[in-house]
Amino acid sequence: MTRRDDRAWCTPKGLPQEVLAFGAEVQGGLGVGAAGKLGVLDLAVAPRAGRTRVVRQYQRSPLYIYRPIYLDPLRPGMAFVFLQQQGDGFVQGDRYRVDIDCAAGSAVHVTTQAATKVFRAQDDFATQLVNLQVGAGGVLEYLPDPVIPFRGSRLYQRTCLTVADDATAILGEILLPGRVARDELHVYDLFWADTEVRAPDGSLLFADTLRLRPGEMDAPGAPGVLGEYDVVAGLYVLCPATPAAELVAALRDALAGVPDILAGVTELPAGRGAAVRILGHRSKVVQAAMRTAWDRARREVLGAPAPDLRKG
Repeated sequence: MTRRDDRAWCTPKGLPQEVLAFGAEVQGGLGVGAAGKLGVLDLAVAPRAGRTRVVRQYQRSPLYIYRPIYLDPLRPGMAFVFLQQQGDGFVQGDRYRVDIDCAAGSAVHVTTQAATKVFRAQDDFATQLVNLQVGAGGVLEYLPDPVIPFRGSRLYQRTCLTVADDATAILGEILLPGRVARDELHVYDLFWADTEVRAPDGSLLFADTLRLRPGEMDAPGAPGVLGEYDVVAGLYVLCPATPAAELVAALRDALAGVPDILAGVTELPAGRGAAVRILGHRSKVVQAAMRTAWDRARREVLGAPAPDLRKG
């Protein structure tokens, strides 16, 4: 039986020693505004009567969702789920776990209500584990709002996607440099994000890591890391039905006309799709470029443009 109040179950396995070296553990089971919280969201979605609906839901504060909405006129059965978080963001000792199981034939878009803030840590660190599974013929978009790491913050997050051979998935992430209005430009202690994508038999299709630790020789501003840029974003588009070379060409064409960014697009291993990396100086520019890439990817693999997510 799953113990959703188990700190070890909420924590990614095999954390890097570099993360564990931050030391003392803050005990869990505390209130929403305190350190050391265990946040859990466990969802299953499946097609029912022409729409994708939530068929299993468990949520443990501070993570929760409201009822899905349906806002894409060209894909009226696609569920849009907004993940929300009570409190202002991650603090030291927090352990969050999100599990989303998309049944065969389902279609769901998962995003967050707002940017994710990561607060300063004196002891320990924060982690987030996201497990996503997409069944045969399913469609999943997982596009959370940007992460904002504050001065002295430490966050490790792992996103694990298991995708059926004929399923479609679009994953994205955006990292901002910090609270720019307070002159915070990459002054966090550590940001580490691992992305793993696997076939249903567990074999690894590809993995990607974004590790940034200011103050080291390979700090964000170093050549070959972010260089002169402050904002970084990544998009992964998996759709075996669309030839990878065509998808790469379409994404490159879409991003070629976006000013003030540096972007690269490449094929994923085994022809499973395309990967995009975007660098920019300002968050609005990079977010606009990400929407451009998402819109073009959607048109190519789903035959529908990116809808208005109604976030104001």
